[in-house]
Amino acid sequence: MTFEPHVSRPPRTRLWQHAVGTAVLLVCAAAQGAETPAAPPTAAPANSRLDAPLFYQLLIGEIELRAGESGAAYEVILDAARRTKDEALFRRAVDIALQGRAGEQALAATRAWRTAAPDSLDALRMQLQILSALNRLADATEPLRTLLTLTPEAERGGLIAALPRFLQRNTDTRGTAQLIETVLEPYLKAPSTRVQAQVAVGRGWLQAGDGARALALARQAQRDDATAPGPALLALDLMASQPEAESLVTGFLQQPGVDVGMRLAYVRTLTNLQRYAEAITQLEKVTRDKPELAPPYLSLGALYLELKRPKEGDAALLRYLDLAAAAAKPSEAGAADDDDDEAPARADQGTTQAHLLLSQSAEQRGDFKAAETWLAKVDDPQRALDVQTRRASMLARQGKVNEARDLIRKLPERTNEEARSKLVAEAGILRDVKRWKEAFEVLGSAAQRFPEDTDLLYEQAMMAEKLDRLDEMERLLRRVIELKPDSAQAYNALGYSLADRRLRLPEARTLIAKALELQPGDPFITDSMGWVEYRLGNHDEALRLLKKAYAARPDPEIAAHLGEVLWSFGQREEARKVWQEAKGRDAANDVLRETLSRLKVGL
Repeated sequence: MTFEPHVSRPPRTRLWQHAVGTAVLLVCAAAQGAETPAAPPTAAPANSRLDAPLFYQLLIGEIELRAGESGAAYEVILDAARRTKDEALFRRAVDIALQGRAGEQALAATRAWRTAAPDSLDALRMQLQILSALNRLADATEPLRTLLTLTPEAERGGLIAALPRFLQRNTDTRGTAQLIETVLEPYLKAPSTRVQAQVAVGRGWLQAGDGARALALARQAQRDDATAPGPALLALDLMASQPEAESLVTGFLQQPGVDVGMRLAYVRTLTNLQRYAEAITQLEKVTRDKPELAPPYLSLGALYLELKRPKEGDAALLRYLDLAAAAAKPSEAGAADDDDDEAPARADQGTTQAHLLLSQSAEQRGDFKAAETWLAKVDDPQRALDVQTRRASMLARQGKVNEARDLIRKLPERTNEEARSKLVAEAGILRDVKRWKEAFEVLGSAAQRFPEDTDLLYEQAMMAEKLDRLDEMERLLRRVIELKPDSAQAYNALGYSLADRRLRLPEARTLIAKALELQPGDPFITDSMGWVEYRLGNHDEALRLLKKAYAARPDPEIAAHLGEVLWSFGQREEARKVWQEAKGRDAANDVLRETLSRLKVGL
């Protein structure tokens, strides 16, 4: 066997200097397993397995490795491992092969290791890791079964739960799911492991894209043990593609004493699905049950501000800062718990985020002095663009658009990502003050620089729509779909734009249906579907969909659509109520204002 060396070969005269340290470590490893307790004075001393030939064999192997002769080093160390049956030497042989990117030789070493030590869990784990990296699913069945058999019963459930994550690198996702189901067949029948096995198999099928099969397994697992968190966690991951999985989550959360982490995981899923109102409801419960926990207040404040509820948002963010400061005091006094070294960094990031959100809230109220006060508290070089973008936004709102743009342009541009972020920030400032044409031009120059960036193309399409350049908008959105076929946003934007203008309504409905297929339950896409149904004359279905969308996300634009459909049904008081709520949140919303003006409704 020959390996390609990865580093230039050091001079032979210096190899001893580098090799002796490593060889001594291997010597210690080889001798460690042979050590015995101190014998009575009359007993003969036990000899180590490390004799002179083995010592020199190990030394030569390390010298060869230092010289770049990976293949020779592997052969020497593997031979020593076979003769001594020492697991540390087998592990070293595997490491040498992996360093030389010789997967087959690494696999051969694990097989030799297992022959020498049939009950070695380390050998099995290493063999499986290498098989997974080589995408050799066909060879993984036997070692997986053996590993499960040899693993102590108390640890077996954890191993079963970890299997999908361990095997997720395999490109044949369906084959992986079938492998998991095959090796876990005995454990699907055993009462002590049934639930963990069902969840693991379900995760395998979820990764393979078979959500229906995964959901069936999650349901069965929860029927078998309603108190187990595993089925609910699997259901959380299924909610995006299988909305009916949510009932498993809500059912689990109704139990007394449910861990707060599960509820927060549900909040994250709801937030990802843009169901902010429901996420707020869950967070409010967390803050009632665990008022001493700081992080939920940060999430709650951000969501309140997103739904244009600044008073509640500010209160939640200030509460977060108080709790975060109190939690930091023991650390400053040297009495903090050292178990979580990353906790201070996370706390600092949370504090920075709270300051930025409070600044944004003050800016939206027109209190620029307070906004600047909060910005001045941000002391994180990594957030310099965020801080300057907020300052630029305030300048633009005061009519100083050129100064705002200049502030962004003067920021450093050391990487392509920094250059892109600056262009996005500048376009965002122009969009917020309704300078659509200039925003379109900035995004156009950004798209020229980053031609396959679908986010930039999408934003440029939205500016084209504002300029009523529909052909350009459609061209850009279809380019997004070409580059990113699973872009629900692009399908939805194109379908909604057609529906709003009463153009090609059947095609608009097909586009929005595709978006919903890609992102089931999204309130904005549901709103689009309700709007196209209204344009098509299907008023009952339109009303059902728009009510569902508004309940999930009480956004002013959704409110405008829902109110108009209610108005058309003659439910004028209910329509006024919806519009009044929306106006209280965002009186400047363009869609809401246009709707009220067109229908000649005064509030």
